[in-house]
Amino acid sequence: MGLHECQGYVEREEGFSSPQILFCTKGSGTLIVDGRRYRILAHMAIFLPENVPHKYYPNEDVWDIHWVVPGGSALPALLQHFQMTEPAVYKLAKTTRLETIFRSMHEALHSGDIMGNYRCAGYLYEFLLEFYRLITLKESGNYYSPALHKALDYINQHYLENVTMEDLCGVSNVSKQHLCHLFRKSLHMRPMEYITRKRLQTAKEMLSTTDYSIEKIAEDTGFCTASYFCKNFKRLEGITAGEFRKNNT
Repeated sequence: MGLHECQGYVEREEGFSSPQILFCTKGSGTLIVDGRRYRILAHMAIFLPENVPHKYYPNEDVWDIHWVVPGGSALPALLQHFQMTEPAVYKLAKTTRLETIFRSMHEALHSGDIMGNYRCAGYLYEFLLEFYRLITLKESGNYYSPALHKALDYINQHYLENVTMEDLCGVSNVSKQHLCHLFRKSLHMRPMEYITRKRLQTAKEMLSTTDYSIEKIAEDTGFCTASYFCKNFKRLEGITAGEFRKNNT
């Protein structure tokens, strides 16, 4: 990942080896992909799948481009779920939160310690969710509702504890049905699924950096039992917790 205050000329006749997400915060440039030419302005974003020929260049002295090249075994399924499989250009209603997450990723990645890499991985998931939310907004420009903001803030602070739907409804002051609707509309998952994914990110960090038993990790990350933890880990990561530990220790 990185940023260029004035992105230079880039041409890749065979594309890039990994998917790319780029977004512009200032200035203008041109993208040519699939035989089409796009003018990229501030608050616009680009998605480029792997191995797709393309080129882009600035139209003026300033073209501020932020770029992220995500990776990992779960990425293809996530992009498929988000229907991000073809080159695309998007108009983003607002990039403030996207930039904030980007800065957090950048700081974590350049912190110089192994934990920074794991923190960056956690921020990357937030970044992808926010990017997907922005590109699926309707032209009316709806953002997270205040109720959803409150629920997400509560989850981010308490996800390692026993968070219930009653807790989330209490802090957001909406019904269970409406809260589930808000999560599905903006994040395309239920509240408990979001919590599970947050917990698994912490569990992956513990599997990679400690020798704690699966039972202890399950307990420390808020899962009821080791079997429930292992079931969810395999379902969402595609491999067992033990296999992940073996590959990432």
